[in-house]
Amino acid sequence: MTAIYDNKIVTIIDYGAGNLRSVARAVSHSGYKPFITKNPADITEAWSLIVPGVGAAADTMYNLQSGNFIKPILNYTQSRRPFLGICMGMQALFDSSDEDGFQECLGILAGKIIRFPHGSIIPHMGWNTVNFENEIPLFRNIKNESYFYFVHSYHAVPDNNDNVLAKTQYASTNVPAIVGKENLIGTQFHPEKSGQAGLQLYKNFLDLAYERKSICT
Repeated sequence: MTAIYDNKIVTIIDYGAGNLRSVARAVSHSGYKPFITKNPADITEAWSLIVPGVGAAADTMYNLQSGNFIKPILNYTQSRRPFLGICMGMQALFDSSDEDGFQECLGILAGKIIRFPHGSIIPHMGWNTVNFENEIPLFRNIKNESYFYFVHSYHAVPDNNDNVLAKTQYASTNVPAIVGKENLIGTQFHPEKSGQAGLQLYKNFLDLAYERKSICT
């Protein structure tokens, strides 16, 4: 871990979900070195871990399972090292998802993923403002109610509202935009596609991780 940490290498998991180049560019823009890997053993040595996500719950969980990523990810998050899950990578953190009928997920955060209510235009695709619940270092140099880019048809319903760090309003529904616990965060939006605010969020996350400071407080 020492060599990876000293060289500011950020581990990004490739489990077939796509969008990896945009994530890698955001990491590079933040002053760190992206390391995209399909090898679950690389998670063991990581000091920071990013799990992107584009797609559906069943495919995501199947790919994580078939790629032997689930146990290393669980071990990693239990170690309280910094973790960032993006979009489907965030939804996979919860107990289950109603997408594709029903899908068991990682169970790292208590709660479930449900579909937007009947009558909503889905997917929710485009720019929405995000309201920060509290001022924490993760949001440094980002204005409250900044715009971020979303693409999703399902949203999180956490059991513990303390895990909700930011919210967004879509149609008649107020949903979590950022969830977090200890050194783990997940964003429903795609920060790598969210302009300067998204890039700043990446930088804040990685700087806090590199400084070994708490991400969520």
